[in-house]
Amino acid sequence: MTAVGIDAIEIWTGNLKLDLPGTFAPEKGEDPEKYTKGLGLTASSFPDSYEDIVTMAANAAHRLMERKGLEPEDIGRIDVATESAFDNSKPVSTYVAGCLETVYDGDFHHANKGERKFACIAGTQSLDDAYNWIRAGRNRGRGALVIATDTALYARGDAGEATQGAGAVAMYIAEDPDLVELSAEQGYGSADETDFLKPNQQFPSVDGKRSVQVYLARMREALEDYESVAGDVHPDDIVFAPFHTPFPGMVRKAAMLAYRHITRDTAIEDELAEEIGRQPRPEAFDTDDAYRDALREYMDALKGTARYQEWYDATIDPTLTLSREVGNWYTGSVHVARVSALKTALEAGRDLTGEQLLVGSYGSGAQAEIHAETIQDGWEDEIAALNVDEQLANRYDMSWDDYEEIHDAHNHDMDVDVEEFTTPSEEFVFDGWGRMGERKYRYVE
Repeated sequence: MTAVGIDAIEIWTGNLKLDLPGTFAPEKGEDPEKYTKGLGLTASSFPDSYEDIVTMAANAAHRLMERKGLEPEDIGRIDVATESAFDNSKPVSTYVAGCLETVYDGDFHHANKGERKFACIAGTQSLDDAYNWIRAGRNRGRGALVIATDTALYARGDAGEATQGAGAVAMYIAEDPDLVELSAEQGYGSADETDFLKPNQQFPSVDGKRSVQVYLARMREALEDYESVAGDVHPDDIVFAPFHTPFPGMVRKAAMLAYRHITRDTAIEDELAEEIGRQPRPEAFDTDDAYRDALREYMDALKGTARYQEWYDATIDPTLTLSREVGNWYTGSVHVARVSALKTALEAGRDLTGEQLLVGSYGSGAQAEIHAETIQDGWEDEIAALNVDEQLANRYDMSWDDYEEIHDAHNHDMDVDVEEFTTPSEEFVFDGWGRMGERKYRYVE
């Protein structure tokens, strides 16, 4: 069976930067380590006044197409995943296609276009749609353009304000991919939850404590479901485990839960038992509360073991290097984590061809998905072609006053004009409003 997966990937980050320990923390009167060590973040990316989810998506897609030598006729579908859409009818993918058609001779009139919404998991769901479309033989030899794009803003003063971010990840899904092959097996954990939502509002309503609990519960269910079809996962089976990353501190919790699960009934548990005892089993306790108390004690002990820390440093920490600098990209976050891990490996000169990633996606409301990806022979060239370091270095470092201005400019309830902080070059930009209130765009040479 022909492999199907991600042939190419591109990242486009917002052109502005908010320094959390240097600018945000002093303004809030907080210890900088609350952000750098607690949340695990050092900076957030923001869109300039001429940027939005369409420009970032179109710019990422354009760079991908140029690098891979793709023309519109090579693309049979364009799926955009976002939870920052500004129209309840017209999908963002149509705007993106319209932008791209201004710089290519061909058009996307025969490409299927859509928009996916399920909080942060929608990007992975769009990958699944593209995979299934190709597997079904409906692609006619063409590939799919999947784009995750979001401006993850919170209300000023909200507890989540420090985790904000903005950017886009574009992926080309095709047969015989150069980057990773997607597994046919998937696992899901899904339930009707109210941990994070936006009922006809731009800024989210969040139950922070509940959101963490739901994230972990759905991830556990998804991992169990994945193993029911793919077989038990062992730590030695995976080189990296990219998780959805609302902030790196959340991933620390998910990683420990995953490690406990995949080491149960293995030689690793036996070795750890000599130091911290065996994992508690629910049948050994008279009450659920007693079991949970024992589990918490075990997890606290596990966290302090050298064996766990070595696994975390090798398998999880490399997935977080980019998110520390850009914040939460909602639908793009897990895909940033994948790039982060592979980029770290490339810089270390590692040969990963044939190795497996275990990818954990999540969306509030709530659903998690686990699947595996096999790294392909062309991964080094694909990751080496990224210019994300250059993008991060070129961001404009905002003052607090700058941040207040740009936040107001992107607040849909405010009519604020802000002068651009950066000068656009070779990119799509927002260009005002049309006769029916639609957003207009142009390409700046």
